[in-house]
Amino acid sequence: MHTEIPRYDADVVVIGGSYAGLSAALQLARARRRVLVVDAGVRRNRFAAHSHGFLGQDGRAPGDIAAAGRAEVLAYPTVRWHDGAATGAQADGDGFAVSLADGATVRARRLVLAVGVEDQLPPIDGLASRWGRSVFHCPYCHGYELGGGRIGVLATSALSHHHAMMLPDWGTVTLFTNGCYAPDAAQREALAARGVAIEPARVECLVDMATLALADGRRVVLDGLFTLSRTQVNGSVAAQLGCAMDEGPMGAYLRTDAIKETSVPGVFACGDAARAAGSIAFAVGDGVQAGVGAHQSLLSR
Repeated sequence: MHTEIPRYDADVVVIGGSYAGLSAALQLARARRRVLVVDAGVRRNRFAAHSHGFLGQDGRAPGDIAAAGRAEVLAYPTVRWHDGAATGAQADGDGFAVSLADGATVRARRLVLAVGVEDQLPPIDGLASRWGRSVFHCPYCHGYELGGGRIGVLATSALSHHHAMMLPDWGTVTLFTNGCYAPDAAQREALAARGVAIEPARVECLVDMATLALADGRRVVLDGLFTLSRTQVNGSVAAQLGCAMDEGPMGAYLRTDAIKETSVPGVFACGDAARAAGSIAFAVGDGVQAGVGAHQSLLSR
């Protein structure tokens, strides 16, 4: 629902109201700074029923964690919330002007980009509809719940070798190379030492919960499948501002320093958009640092 936003100067606009953005906003709110959170409402983990590995919230529904965080942040009187997307941002004097999808413009002294990323999945029929349910990317987030069962690794590049080497700690693993790479002799030896089977046949599609239909007609029944997505930073705001990027194993992400400031002074970034690989726990921690960094920068500039 659209909330009318007056033209006022916020201390900080936080773009993205998921775990990282909420964490940054909380630090700023507790410093009694005026904060506007702009959120398009698209969490990366919206497909998963449960979240794991975040201390104090293990096994809780991701949406419930985010909703509780939003309520905590909005309890502070200096915080405002806008449901909608930020479509642009540019330098404006000694601060920034942020354009919103409804045509409004808001101005702030600092920005925190917690825009998240979009997962670009392998083009295998049936995979996207099972993403976050029986197809995953993070063993630490989802491996334990497979109960030591049958796990597949669908290769997307040579980086999938590392995935396959990790996952035997969570079950019995088969690596489906799917024409994406051919393990060399040393890699085969390492995989064998970890008990990983190698399946070279191409994967046609996924059926049932996590059953792979192969090109030669066989079907391999699994309890869960892991694959590496490619990630893309959401939106165009970071690019418009000229924020530098670094290339990670799964895609480009925003370059930040020790206090989570980007290459553009006054612009901070946190969450999956500013990290090579992420989780809720990492996002919350990075959000704390971005919020603290943004606040402290207001004291000296």
